[in-house]
Order: sequence, then structure tokens, then C-alpha cells
Amino acid sequence: MPDVQTSALFAPIFIGGVEIRNRVVMPPMTTRYSTNAGFATSATVAYYQARARGGVGLITVEMAAPEVAGRHRYHELGIYDDKFLPGLETIVKAIHDEGARASIQLGHGGSRARRAVSQVQPIAPSAIPTPVFEIEQELAHPEAMTKERIEETIGAFVSAAARAKRAGFDMVELHGAHGYLISQFLSPSENVRTDEFGGSLRNRARFGLRIIEGIKAAVPGLPVIYRLGAEDFYAEGLHAEDAYAVAEWAVESGADAISVTAGHYRSQPGAEVMIPPMAYKEGIFLDLAAAVKARVKVPVIGVGRLGDPEVAGRAITEGKLDMTAIGRPLLADAEWVNKTMAGKSVRSCLSCNHCVNNMRGGNNLSCVVNPTTGRELEFAAGGPATGKKIVVIGAGPAGLSYASLTAPGNTVSVIDKRDQVGGNFLLTGKAPIFNDVKAAEPSFAAYISNLENECRRAGVRFHLGKAAQARLELLQEADLVVIAAGARYRAGLGPLVEKILNTAFMKSGAVKKVFSNQKVRDFFYYRLRVGRGNSLVRALGLEGLPSDRLVIIGDAAKAGKAREAITSAFDAALRPVPAANIDSLQFERNIGVQK
Repeated sequence: MPDVQTSALFAPIFIGGVEIRNRVVMPPMTTRYSTNAGFATSATVAYYQARARGGVGLITVEMAAPEVAGRHRYHELGIYDDKFLPGLETIVKAIHDEGARASIQLGHGGSRARRAVSQVQPIAPSAIPTPVFEIEQELAHPEAMTKERIEETIGAFVSAAARAKRAGFDMVELHGAHGYLISQFLSPSENVRTDEFGGSLRNRARFGLRIIEGIKAAVPGLPVIYRLGAEDFYAEGLHAEDAYAVAEWAVESGADAISVTAGHYRSQPGAEVMIPPMAYKEGIFLDLAAAVKARVKVPVIGVGRLGDPEVAGRAITEGKLDMTAIGRPLLADAEWVNKTMAGKSVRSCLSCNHCVNNMRGGNNLSCVVNPTTGRELEFAAGGPATGKKIVVIGAGPAGLSYASLTAPGNTVSVIDKRDQVGGNFLLTGKAPIFNDVKAAEPSFAAYISNLENECRRAGVRFHLGKAAQARLELLQEADLVVIAAGARYRAGLGPLVEKILNTAFMKSGAVKKVFSNQKVRDFFYYRLRVGRGNSLVRALGLEGLPSDRLVIIGDAAKAGKAREAITSAFDAALRPVPAANIDSLQFERNIGVQK
């Protein structure tokens, strides 16, 4: 059962008359699971359905542009035309079938909508050159919107909201943050207009407020959530006190809830604050949400490193927000809500930002610690063997992942020569950089601790403090031996590297600068290491075991990145079926939108 803090997450709540079963919101995250034309695919549907099945109260489907000029990424989900309705209806039905409510974010790239993606000239409040990154960097030169063009775009938002209601969505969210079009109108540095849409704060807010008013007038009964960037974190941007006024005006204009976030592509010292990685404190934006909540009488949604259920629940019990939005944690564990409700440990998100950074580089949305993200159909078609005695050698992330996944239906033992679990992964937080973000030890420690708790709860037996050579009786009784002993540094450099990592030297500015180079990290973390698997097989006399009784996974097979190691554990344990992902074109035919 959940404790007093986390139980606050599970009380029902209403937004604009629509009841939501709990206080957990999945915020919008671009997946690139759609076709390049914007049609939903089977992977899109399965991804959202998994989070709804996992217990989330309100699923917010990823940002979709209300008009072609607003498309800012390849493979962005479409809503600007009726041709997308069958796919959107399929997504909504999948979410509703699992008991969750469905929203969709209506967002316009504005100056950040690359012409290469939309095939039309980018538009913005003012013709201010804007750095844009979508797979590659460019300097966009948007066209300043005329009053007629502003009215056209407002109309497009309203039409998209009407289309969302026709598709069955329970509500819509307007993206007024992070430097997208509504946010661009709000920003003094991106809006230098002198008409009624520029100048004073009230004038700069007018564009977003008109959209709310238009939707409420044209689509009665459809609740509107206004996502507000409450602090841009750069001198010329929107700041908190002004943002609080915008929140009040949004509610006066008809907004049924305010979703409070922060950060901007122009933020200093970096745009990463929009999706704060592991070095940022938990609940980083809670004070901003609390200030908005004190000023409005509609539900306030908060976001920003709220993946620890206790932190999320406490934010609600302390009255700082009404609902908690967790994005990356639901990539790490689609069952986050169900597990928390049952008092179980969740698979912790590292806040390493692999998901967003990898996606921005042109790849499908994916997760380091949960390889099933985006591959839900593949893993649903597979499954672990049962009725076996399994011995896993190595208690790092790969070994623990394999043990936790196979424990149901099997007898699983884990051996590690250390007297604690985690392996070399616990040293990772001592390094300066992980996945292009500043490393922080607590993130790795929490992940390992929760994974160990999950194993123990599932009945995994741990044999720590002695090498596998001292546990030969376990190996002899096993139906399957899994080598997950990690990698070692070449030339016996391991002890030296560990000693260096345990000093403050690795956190110095000079070392951070050196390790910001991808080639340096690749050499130090991967090329200088070699898998222990084959040598351990020989040392244990296991060469004669057939392939169905011996598996080498993770760094033990080949020294690599954490994502690769954990993926190998999932693949070996759950045996996914790649063919289960229906071809997207075939899926379009199935839902009636393929011409």
C-alpha cells in the first residue's frame, strides 16, 4: 500500500468538469513514432496505451501543430487536417480502454519550425533570427506575422481543438512555454511588435488568450489546459512575476487548468533546464507552481524532476500543486503509478536526458533503463521462459535487470564478489559526464537501490561477498547461467581508475572540459575496457555448456554504453519479437487513412 505521502497522488480530481482517476499526468513528449507525414502508427498507440494501462490518470499526447507552418520535427504527429482523425481516434480509444483520460498538446513551432520540415516559411511575432536544432543546427529567419496571419493561426488552433474533440480527446493543452509560438509572443526578446499583440505584457499575452477564448466559444464543453513557462531563465525573457499575471488572465479567459513548467531554448547557462537533468534538484519548479496555485482557482499541474513518488506526493500534500506531471519517469517505468499505488519500488529514471537528446538527434524516443519504450509490441509478443533455476553472475544494472525480469516464474540467484550490488555503475556518478549531462551520484544510487528492492520483492536470492568460483554448487544446479560480470580496464588499470574516480579531481572544471569531448569519453569509458564474459566462462569451466544454458549479457559480452548493456539484458530475458511492430503503412491502411 502507498504511504501517507504518496497516497495523495491517487485521489480523483476534476478539470473542467471531467473527472480524472488520480493526480498523475503524463506530459507531452515527442516520440517520432508517427510516419513522416504525421500519421499515427501501431507503435504510437501501444506506447500511449502502456502508460494508461500503467495507471496514469491523464495522458497528454505529444505536441501536434495546428497548421503545417507549425510543424517543427520530422515524424511529428499530425492534427492539422481531418485525414489524421482515424489515427487520433485509435490513440484515444486505446487510452480510454485502460481507464485514463486523454489530452493532446496543441503546439506551434513558430520561428522554431524549420522550413526543411514544414516546407513553408517559418512565422513568428517578429522577424528575429532564431537558432534551431532539428537533427542539424541552422539559423532560421522567420517572417513576422501580419494581423491577418495572426487571426489565421488563432483560427487554426481553434479548428485543431475541434478536431481533437471529434477524435474523442477529453481536453486539450495549449503549449505556451519553452520558446514555441505562444511563448514567443510572451517574450520581450522575441516579440518587438508595436501593435495590440506587442509592447505591454497584456498585449504580448493577447495571442494566447485569444486562442483560449476562441476554443471555449467554438468548442463548448472541451476543457483547456494552458501550459505556462513561468520563468525563461534569461535576462530578456519572461520572468516569474509577469508569468503569474499571465496565469490569472488565462483562467479569466477560460483555461480550466494551468500546467507550470519553466525554461526556454535561450535559457542561461543552457536550454537543458527545460528538461532538468540529474544534477538539478528534485522538484526544481515547485515554487513556481505553488506561486501560480496561490493566484488561481483551477487545478495547477507541476513538473520538473518529480519522479520520486515521495517527492511527487509531498508536493500535493503540501499544497504546492494539484497534479504532478512525470514524463521521463514514465519512459523508465510505464507501471510507475500502479507500482507506487501498490507500495512497490519503481524503476528509477536516471534523468540522463538520453531520451530527449537522442530524439532531437533524429531517433525514435527511447530510454536507457527501459528498452521496452517504443518497442511495446515487440516485448508483448515475447516473454521469459519459466520453471528454471537461473544463476546470474554480476549485480550491476544488466544482471539486476535480468534477475528482476525473470524472477516471476523462475528461481533466480545473483552472485557478486562485492558485498553490495551495483557493480561499476555506482562509480559512474563520480565521473564528470554521463550521456552529455553532468553526472550526479544520487541518481545512479537510487536506480540501483530500487532495482535491488524490485529483485528482492520478486524473490531473487543474493549471494554477495564471494566470487563465483566459491559458489560452484549453485552453478552446477542451474538450468541457466547468465554472465553479467561487466567489463574490466585493460592492462590492469581498473584499481587506478577507481582511485581517480574517488577523488575530487574528476569533478574539476578542467577534467569536465576534457570529458565533454565525445571521443575522449568513448575511449575512457568503452575502448579502454574489455568484457569479462569469455574469460570468466573459462575460469569457471563452463565452456561445455550449450547455448540454451549459458548466456553472456551486458558489458560482460562487449564493453559499451549503459543503454546497450541494459538492452541486452531485456532482450535476453524477455525475448522480444521484432516482427510484432506492424508496418506503419499497413497500419494506416487498417485505420483507413492510407490513400
